[in-house]
This record gives sequence, C-alpha cells and structure tokens, in this order.
Amino acid sequence: MKTFMRKLLGKASAKETFRESFIKAQSAMEYLMTYGWAILIIAVVLAALFQLGVFNPMTFAPKAPPGSCQVFRPNGPSTTSFINLEGVCSGELPQYVAEFNGHSSYISIPYNPLLIPSNKITVVAWIKVTGPIVDYPTIITATNGAYTLQECEPGGVNGASITFWINNNGDGNTCSSIANVEYNQWYFTALTYNGTTANQYQNGVLVYSQSFSTTMSSTSPIYIGVYPNYGSGWNGSIANVQIYNTSLSANEIQALYLEGIGGAPIDLQHLVAWWPLNGNANDYSGNGNNGQTTNVNFVSNWYSGYTPP
Repeated sequence: MKTFMRKLLGKASAKETFRESFIKAQSAMEYLMTYGWAILIIAVVLAALFQLGVFNPMTFAPKAPPGSCQVFRPNGPSTTSFINLEGVCSGELPQYVAEFNGHSSYISIPYNPLLIPSNKITVVAWIKVTGPIVDYPTIITATNGAYTLQECEPGGVNGASITFWINNNGDGNTCSSIANVEYNQWYFTALTYNGTTANQYQNGVLVYSQSFSTTMSSTSPIYIGVYPNYGSGWNGSIANVQIYNTSLSANEIQALYLEGIGGAPIDLQHLVAWWPLNGNANDYSGNGNNGQTTNVNFVSNWYSGYTPP
C-alpha cells in the first residue's frame, strides 16, 4: 500500500511540474508576443545609431575648432625666419572636414608661384571615397598638369585607386601607380617628387615609386576636389591638405601619418600651403593662399571609417 501511494504521489508531482513548466513557457511566449516588436525596434535603432557613429568614442573626444592651430610668420608671407606654430597644435581631431558631392563642389585657390615648385614637391591629404565616379575625380591639382593627386578612372566596385600626374606630359601618371582604398574609409595619401623620383604613400607606407625627370610649371589656379578640364568632382571627403616645396623623406611621411587627421605640418621651413579644411578653406600656412568654396559642405559627423594611427 505504501509503495502504491509513493508511485501515485510521484505521478502527481510530475504532472504538477509539467503543468508549472507549461505555464511558464506560455507566459514567456505571451511576453515575447507583447514586447517582442518593441525589443526588435530598439535593437534596430541601436544598430543604426552605432552605424552612424553615435557610440564611437571619437564622438566624445576633444575637437579642434577652425583655426585653432596655424603657422606664424613674423616677417610676412613666404618668409621663414623665426617661423613657428601657434595655438592648439597637439593633433586633436578636427571639428569639421570638407565634403564634396562628386559633381559641382570644389575649392579654388588663386594662382601663386609658391604653389608650383619647379622640381621638388610634397602633397599630402586625408581622404575618404564615398562611391564610384569616372573622369578623374581629383583630390588636388595645379591645372595644366603641373601636378595632380587623383582617383584613377574609373572607380572600382568596392573601392577606388589613387594615382598622380606630374607636369603636363603626364609623367608619373599611370593607373599602375595606385594605392587601393575602400569606400567609406579614411586614408592618408601622399606624393613626393625630388626631381628624379616620384614616390606615392598610403597610410605612411610607400606603395609606388617611379623615376623620371621633369619640371613643373603652371600659371593657373589650384583646385581641391575637382579637375576643371574634366568636370567630375571628388565623391567623398578631404581634410588636412598640405603642400611643401621639398620632397619629404619616408620617415617624415610616416611621422605625418602618425599625427592623425588633425596633425600639424612637419617641415615649416618648406611649407607653402596648409588647408586643414576644418570648417573653411583658409590657408593656415601663413602664406595667404585662402580658397573659395563652391557647394562644399563642412560636416561635423565625419568619424565613421576613421581609425586613429
């Protein structure tokens, strides 16, 4: 009799346990049915905010306002005596970068012979390509071919290629002289020429070298974001453009890259122009090569795709 009662009670206990488990599962399903859509919407919103960079730690990093760092030339433009940097020049992230629409936006800088070194030059910039476009979208050019740093025509499926021209014979320009970049990612790009050799760098690393001899010459304006003879413009963003009248060394190019997108010029004695593009097209080299903007947006939420060196 006792054995029978224990079996009976055991069966009842198992049924009760099953019933309780079923009720809990039913409650969980009812909860998911009630709040599942809300949870899904919250997850989608959080993912979108993350994609937009809202949770990017750089969003909360200190930002350098326009003109916070500049070159001071006490004896006037083009002089080098007692030249120095003034302001906050510690490489803080810029507050803004220049955004180009790929069609009708560009920056023009009046002709200045300082901007057309005859046989030695360094051009550097931080760039981001947003999407494909044809007809040589340009980072910066001294028109009539003195020098041009540009995207190779046409853009790729998932990225682009950066190449260069030097002088109006196109010396140094070949789509084999490329640095491949992915869309929506920031890159540091640089071109140096010492009179006999042109070097191309990406993120501080040499990616192409070509030997030739030429002389650069032009009496035309400088353009950022477009090559006027072709009409197509840069599709993406550009920041911190610098021009030197010397060929910086590989170590100096690496040092510029390691400063990051907000870095200051590294060789003030040979600096001829500096456009941070941090909210305007002013030249902060002290040489007065201020640019005129056309349909250029200066955007503050630019951090997506940027990884500090």
